[in-house]
Amino acid sequence: MAQIEYRTTDIRDIELIRPLWLQLNEHHHAKAGIFRSHYEQMSFDDRKKYFEGVAGKGSLRLDLAWDPKAGRFVGYCVSSLSEDKNGEIESVFLEHAYRGQGIGSALVLRALAWMDECGASRKRVSVGDGNEEAWKFYEKFGFYPRMTILEQKSDNRMN
Repeated sequence: MAQIEYRTTDIRDIELIRPLWLQLNEHHHAKAGIFRSHYEQMSFDDRKKYFEGVAGKGSLRLDLAWDPKAGRFVGYCVSSLSEDKNGEIESVFLEHAYRGQGIGSALVLRALAWMDECGASRKRVSVGDGNEEAWKFYEKFGFYPRMTILEQKSDNRMN
């Protein structure tokens, strides 16, 4: 079992998650159904710009899992809190070899505790098409499907 150190920062250090986010995007691409092309077109720079926008309109927190033996970050959780106190788990990833050790749970619990400290009135997480297996992970924290949003695929519009 790895000895993990947890670090907390903000949007200024978002570049630290680039290699991990790229792995997450590959995971989503492999799992996706109808919206696979979304992950093909998505870049970290696009996601970074989104995170910067979120941070500019509220608060953004970055929790990192550092493996000192390996000398690298092995997981992260990006969370946000809007001005109207809506909290969101924006992005979570943990390298496969580190799963099942409670590290991902620790990252999410840190984010949720921060949201509570900030007075979040609602907390949510979005799970991408094809990644429904992640629902079980989020259920441990009290997250359940509330509604399903259907999105029109851009190349299927009727004329």
